[in-house]
Amino acid sequence: MEQPNSQTVVEVTRDELPLHCPTPDSSLWNSHPRVYIALDDTPEASCPYCGTTFRLVEKKAAAANS
Repeated sequence: MEQPNSQTVVEVTRDELPLHCPTPDSSLWNSHPRVYIALDDTPEASCPYCGTTFRLVEKKAAAANS
């Protein structure tokens, strides 16, 4: 069984560290206990509760215009 956010990838920069999940912009209904995501030794890590993957990038990609 897949976790609800197993396909979610969030790009973060060094300016956003230390990082925790859920993030401040997460929906309240999707909350779980706050856990810190370590991106010091690896450029990618997943939340053990919801499966959201956090990827460390130098610069965030520009948002697509809708």
